Amino acid sequence: MLIETERLLMRPPARDDLPALIQMRSDEDVSRYLGGAAMQSPEALDKRLDFYINCHTRYGFAMGALLRKADGAMIGWGGLQPLEETGEIEVGYSFAKAHWGRGYATETAAAWLRYGFERAGLARIVAVASPENTASRRVMEKLGMRYEKTEPHYGADCVFYAISREEFEPHAGLYAVREGSNIGVTSKP
Repeated sequence: MLIETERLLMRPPARDDLPALIQMRSDEDVSRYLGGAAMQSPEALDKRLDFYINCHTRYGFAMGALLRKADGAMIGWGGLQPLEETGEIEVGYSFAKAHWGRGYATETAAAWLRYGFERAGLARIVAVASPENTASRRVMEKLGMRYEKTEPHYGADCVFYAISREEFEPHAGLYAVREGSNIGVTSKP
């Protein structure tokens, strides 16, 4: 499965992604929003990559590589996955610091919300972030997600946002879908 947006290709996780994932998440500014350095160590990321690969096998979706279409460079990681033991499905995204502030997070999350509701048949999708991660919170709000609570996830207190399929539908018109097996966001919100 490949999801295509205006500027990105999103593909399933692969074992070969580990070195690039370690490099991206070893940046202190990136890891602070992902549970800190301990959760982003090479050993922790090796286990987490197994989790992502197993999610893709089990559900048909997972966190995976975000590739810039212009040159094929892996600039981030994102997708859908189960949120710990909650039974909820989470949309998530992270990018190498050099790619922050360019709208990639909104583009990624919008495509995965659309995939989750239209292709995977999900009724609700959630997202969590560090309370101080205002950029991520703006992405969630821009896509129509609403704040529900603050609670612990990934070893830290997180803000918890959610959106239902019905709540997303008014926003779905912003995202055109190409025919075929790919979902494509052809315009930014």
